[in-house]
This record gives sequence, structure tokens and C-alpha cells, in this order.
Amino acid sequence: MKRFLLILGLLCTALPLTAQILDHKVGKARQWERTDFTVRLRGDWENPYLQEEVALDIVLTAPSGKTLTVPCFFLEGGSGAESTWAARFLPQEKGIYTYKISLHAPLGRNDNSTPSGQFRVRAPRRKSHGILHPHDNWTFRADDGTLFRGIGENLCWESRENDDSKFFKALHEQHDRYNYDVMLPLLERSGGNFTRFWMCSWNFPIDRQRDFNNLRYTASDAYFNPSAVQRLDHVLSLAESLDLKVMLCLGPGDVPTGREFFVSDTAKTRYRNYLRYIVARWGYSPSIGAWEFFNEVDNIQFADAEHPIPAEDIVAWHREMAAYLKALDPYGHIVTTSISHRNLEGLNDIPDIDINQKHIYCATSSIPATITEYESYHGKPYVIGEFGYEWDWSKNFDDFADEMEADFRRGLWYGLFSSTPVAPMSWWWEWFDNRGMVSYFRNVRLVSDRMLKAGKGQFVPVEVSAEGAEALAVRCGGKTWVYVYNSGEQPVTTLDIELPAGNRRFFALDFDRATFRRMKKPVNIPPKGEALYEIK
Repeated sequence: MKRFLLILGLLCTALPLTAQILDHKVGKARQWERTDFTVRLRGDWENPYLQEEVALDIVLTAPSGKTLTVPCFFLEGGSGAESTWAARFLPQEKGIYTYKISLHAPLGRNDNSTPSGQFRVRAPRRKSHGILHPHDNWTFRADDGTLFRGIGENLCWESRENDDSKFFKALHEQHDRYNYDVMLPLLERSGGNFTRFWMCSWNFPIDRQRDFNNLRYTASDAYFNPSAVQRLDHVLSLAESLDLKVMLCLGPGDVPTGREFFVSDTAKTRYRNYLRYIVARWGYSPSIGAWEFFNEVDNIQFADAEHPIPAEDIVAWHREMAAYLKALDPYGHIVTTSISHRNLEGLNDIPDIDINQKHIYCATSSIPATITEYESYHGKPYVIGEFGYEWDWSKNFDDFADEMEADFRRGLWYGLFSSTPVAPMSWWWEWFDNRGMVSYFRNVRLVSDRMLKAGKGQFVPVEVSAEGAEALAVRCGGKTWVYVYNSGEQPVTTLDIELPAGNRRFFALDFDRATFRRMKKPVNIPPKGEALYEIK
């Protein structure tokens, strides 16, 4: 009997320790401001970033009674010893929250949770609107009800160590100029409120260990690269301070994107863990304007032109991952993905993808009709995530600089006068910055804000024509705005538009000063010129 008990005791000590939450702290809480949870626990795992081995969650009940589950992320410590974890929570309501902390550790003997606790969320210390959500085809809506239209450009990456541009290599490699600490404040000062980042091998490469082509990142054997994680921490905090919204293109992470990526259970398990870490660490941020799964997924589909990935595999993957991300994200951020120019049947109709989008190059004049067509057919807001006069980076843009600049201006206005919640976002940000074009966003933002204020979110397209020119008009409340781009060879002198009774006072936008001035009637618009009028 004694020998049997001894053997049993040895077997018991070889088993993993019981998963156990040791203690935790909750920071001060204010509405729409980050609240930090810190948790100490003991558990067993091989990799603390894999939820199938260990997962820690804060389960909250909001003052309204709504239940939220906020995923935590690993900070430091070892398996079988004490470890430290964190949660970043953004309260969307004021009042008393109750919570418990839940630990799921399959490698341990059992799960563990803390008794219920509570904390009070006070009013915010500064003006804040919270998280953006879908609203209608023209606008997004923030937590506090404020309507939002995005005005901005792609700033998808910072300077690279070795840029592959044929004509602009030296420009693109200017590290002191093309970094987010310079580009984001410039965009905000110029009237921008929306931009787009990529997560890729050279920009925020959180799951890449080395070979970044970017001096900002340091090689590491860690599962998630500390230098990339810290850089995204810093840049999103900067965006929050500037009240800028970011469409964060998540990409596939640092793995190949053949068919196996979309169909393999192993690949999908890995991606769900990738998403969980991103939501746990950065989902709190009101500067996350949208999660974007892929940049131009149709180009990934046809990366091997002779053996393209079946569209149904890619669409099924998006359906599965969009549902997972919606369930994982406690804040209800907008979810999207993008195509270049090839449609994938069913991709635009996935219920958990909130907005559809594509990229348009060499066809800016098609933007209004494209937006209308896709929204009418699929019943969702549509966004032009990239546009430009030219896509081919082997060309010297300086050879047709006037056309590039005119197209930049025209694309923004075409979007503002179309039923899209984000004005088309230009590409080639370094080139346009070098040409002094960033300041032009101030004009578009001025008009956008006036439209939102006058119409209180109501936008009514108005029929308008201008002989030999392209014209768009929209009515918001008691005011009408008209944009005219003269693409012809003769001046434009006539404008045909039906106005409500009494609307006969014309104001023209001074593009150089971003102000309006009173005028008796529309002036001549020269060839390749533009005009914008506010009529009341």
C-alpha cells in the first residue's frame, strides 16, 4: 500500500499545476478613454500567444446590461510560474461596470475565474466621440452619435531602407520626412481625418522575426516582434492624440498566401490567434476606423495566373474570419476588405463585412458611377480605398505632373459628392507631399464639415450640367453645393441647376485660401480648371 501511494504521489507532481489567477488591478476609467487591466496568473502552456493553449478574458457587464468579452494579451513570465497579462478596455458607457476575469488553460487541470468585481466609468476628460460604426452610404456614426466622413490619403508605410522606385528612390528613402511622426501631424494640420496603414513585412511586421527593409525594426526570436508591436503602440497613440482614424490593413501576417492559407485548418487557427492579439492590444483604440483583411485580394487570387485560387475559397475564408472578428471585437469596429479590379462572386455580400471597396487607377472619372452601381446592387456603403492617375511605378510622374495633380483634386471632390463615407484616398503619398499637395485636403474638409452641419447627415443628389464640363451637385438642408471640373478645351460659362425658391446667393470656394467669397454668378472656368460653389 505504501508503495502504491508513493507512485500515485509522483504521478500527481508530474501533472501541470492548476491554472490560477493570482491577482489583478484595474486602472481609472473614463468613457472613451483606455482603461488598463493588469492580471497575474499561474498556468501552463507552450506558447502563451495561442488561445488553444491559454486564453485570458475580462467578461464585463455594462451599465446598460450589455455583456462584453475583452481578450487579454501576454506580457511576460513563464509557463508554470507567475506571468503578467494585460487588457486594454475602452468603456463606451458611463456608470458602473461589473466584471470577472476568466482563464481558460487546457494544459492545466482546470479553468479558473475571479469573483465578480466592479468599477465606475466617469465622463471623459476631453472631447471624444468613441468608436466609428456603419451608419448609411454617406456617413459613419461614432458612439456619441456624431456623423463622420473620412477625408485623407493612403500613408501605408514609412520610408524603407531600400526603395524600389525607378525615379523616386531617393525621395522615398528620406527617413526624417516619411515617417508617421511627421506625416500624421501634417495630414491633421491640413484637414485630413482619415488614413490607411498596411501591416506587412516592412511596416508593423508584428509576426516577422528579421529582414524588414526598414530601420525601425529589430530582429527578434519572439513570437510577436517587440519592436513592431511597440511601433504600432506609438503610432496609434499618436493618431489618437490627433483624432485621426485609420483603416488598418491586417494582411495575412508573415506567411505565404497560396490556396492553403484560405483552406487549411492549421493556417486558419494561426490567423485567428493573429487577430486575437491585434484586437486584444489595439482594439480599444478609437483611432481604428476599420479593420481591413486584405489589400487587393484579387491580386493574391491571381498571383499564380495559371493556377488561381478558387474564388469560393477566398470568399468562404472572408465569411468565416469576418464572423470571428465580429464576435472577438467587443467594440463593433467596421470590417472590410479590398479588391483591385476583379470581383469575386459573393465577396460583396458577406453579412459581417460592413463596407465594400475597390481601387481605381487611370479611371478617376468613373468613381461616382462605380460607387452608385455597387451600392445599388449590394446594399452596402462603398469606398474607393486607392485611386490615382497612374498605377505604374516604372513611369516618371514628373513627366505628367499637371495631370497627376488635377486627378488628385478631382478624385477627392468626386468622392465628396458621391454617397460614400470616405472620400477616395490617393496613392503615391511621398510624390504628392513633395509637390505640396497635402494642404489641398483643407478645402475638401471645409466643404465636408459645412455639408454635415447644414444637412445634419442628409445628402440629396441634385441634377446639374455645365456645358463641356463634368459637374456634380448635392443638397444638404437649405444649401446646395456644386463642383465643376472643366475637362474640355474651352472655358465653361453656363451652369444649369434647379434650385429651391430663394436659393440665389452664390459663394465660390477660394482654393488657395480655403475660404468662400460672395459672387453674383458663376465665373468662367478655364480648361482643366475647377470651381466649387455653395448656393443658399
